[in-house]
Amino acid sequence: VRLAARAYISGAGEANFTKIKKAVDNSDGNMSVHLRKLEEAGYLNVTKRFNARKPQTIYTLTDTGRKAWVQYLEQMRALIMNS
Repeated sequence: VRLAARAYISGAGEANFTKIKKAVDNSDGNMSVHLRKLEEAGYLNVTKRFNARKPQTIYTLTDTGRKAWVQYLEQMRALIMNS
């Protein structure tokens, strides 16, 4: 779930909670826990704002999160190339 969320946010640049949850196909509670863990790890920035009087939570990758994501992709690429 965390991998899928990071992949989605990386591609989108920024995404709100609802879009991430739908893309990953997860429940509110479960998605919330996973996103919080990514935030605690320093991988996500979280911005809370209102959109038409409705609260909205926006997620972006931090520099640390982006570096970790790129490193992960490079490791997967190396594993595939060496197979």
